[in-house]
Amino acid sequence: MRQVSAQTSVCILSGVLLLSGCTSTLVRDDVKRTAGLDGYCAGSEWVDDSSLAVLPVPVVAFFVPHFNLHRLTSEPYLSRCGASTRVVNREVSVNTAACLPTGLTRIITLGVWQWCPARVAWSADVLADGSRPAGLQTNGLPASKS
Repeated sequence: MRQVSAQTSVCILSGVLLLSGCTSTLVRDDVKRTAGLDGYCAGSEWVDDSSLAVLPVPVVAFFVPHFNLHRLTSEPYLSRCGASTRVVNREVSVNTAACLPTGLTRIITLGVWQWCPARVAWSADVLADGSRPAGLQTNGLPASKS
């Protein structure tokens, strides 16, 4: 019984360590603003984060670097929340845990291509119409400090 629980503990710990590195943050505001907020915006969607070998020669492709076919940036997701001057407390992250089981596509294509479905999640607070981020004048230029 003790050996079974030890093996279970090792499996759970391995899974947690393996999946913990599967999320990367594209944008995260460390300073939290709470005054002048009008609303909250959040969402998530599946995206294609597939990669292709730099040198697409079968078998050799296992040993060369890969590049992403689709560049994931935060702008398209945060723009759904409103104008960039009205969005604060932003956070955009990409979870690639679903890429682990789809690694079979890299084996089938002999290392040339790997399909990777990733989950992009975003959240932000939206400022009221009259509010603007600290340090900005009404014309959008940085405020001068006197």
